[in-house]
Amino acid sequence: MAQSIYSKVSAARNVSVIQPRAGAGLKAEHVSIILEEQPEIAFFEVHAENYMGAGGVPHRQLEAIRQDYPISLHGVGLSIGAERPLDKEHLQRFKILNERYEPGLFSEHLAWSTHDTTYFNDLLPVPYDEPTLERVCSHIDQVQEVMGRRMLLENPSTYVAFEQSTLSELEFLSAVVDRTGCGLLLDVNNVYVSCVNHQQSAEDYLDAFPMHAVGELHLGGHACDEDDEGRPLLIDAHDREVDEAVWRLYEKVIASHGELPTLIEWDNDVPDWPILLAEAEAANRILARVHSLKEAVGSVRAEGGQGGEARLAG
Repeated sequence: MAQSIYSKVSAARNVSVIQPRAGAGLKAEHVSIILEEQPEIAFFEVHAENYMGAGGVPHRQLEAIRQDYPISLHGVGLSIGAERPLDKEHLQRFKILNERYEPGLFSEHLAWSTHDTTYFNDLLPVPYDEPTLERVCSHIDQVQEVMGRRMLLENPSTYVAFEQSTLSELEFLSAVVDRTGCGLLLDVNNVYVSCVNHQQSAEDYLDAFPMHAVGELHLGGHACDEDDEGRPLLIDAHDREVDEAVWRLYEKVIASHGELPTLIEWDNDVPDWPILLAEAEAANRILARVHSLKEAVGSVRAEGGQGGEARLAG
C-alpha cells in the first residue's frame, strides 16, 4: 500500500538532526529567556497550528530559536482519524512550515477532531477496526506524499473503549506502520494514563510496543480523578510535572531499547522556564545514567571476551 508510496519520498532532505536527548515544548513566554541564556537543550517542539500565519511575532520568535536549536513539528489539527477527507489547505500550510523550518522530526496524533465543517478543540479516539485502519493509512499516505517525508504517529490517551473494535491498539499501530512506512511517537504518559483507565498493565503494553518504529518519546503530567464507580481516572492534562510512575516506565523503555529524543510536554498552566528546563534535565539524567550503565556492561563483556581469548591462546 503506502510502503511503495513512501519509497518514492525523498529521504535526503536537509533537516536538522535531533540528538537522543531531552527537549521541551516551546512557549512564547519563554522565548526571551531562552535566547538570552542559551540553555543546553536538545530541541524545541512546536505545535504547527500556532505558526500557520505568514508572519508576525510567532514566526520572528521561531526563526530566532531555529537559528540555535533544532525543532520538531507536532500537528494537532490534521484529524488523521476523521471520516471526512483531509483538509488540503491545512495540509499545504503544514508543508510550507516544514519547508520553512526544516524540522528534525514531524508528528501527528492518532485521533480525529473534525466532522463535516465542524472543528473540535479535542483529540478524539478512534475505534480499532479494519475500516478505520484503511482510512487512517490512506490519510497518512496522503500526508507523507505531500510533506515528502516520514511522519511519526502518536499513540493516544484514551478514556473509553469501542465495542466495534476488532484489533487491539498495539495491533492497530503495528498495522499502520507496516502499511504506510510511517514511524511512531511513543507518549509514555499516554500509555500510563490509558492503561490505568482501562485497568491494563502499562509494562505489558510497553513490552509489546513496536519499538523498531519509534522515533521520539513524549513525557508529560496527568491529573488524577475518579470515575462514577470510584475507580482511578487519569486525565492527560499536560499541566504539571511528570509523575514518578511515568519516569519509571520511561527509564525501562530507555534501558530496553536505547536512548531516543525525548520531549517534555507542558501545555496548560505553563510554569516559569526553569521548572520546565528542570524536567528536561531530569530526563537527561536518566538518559545519561542508562547510557553509562550500558557502556560499563559493554566494557565488562569486552574484558571478559579478551580474557577468554587469552586463556584460549595460553
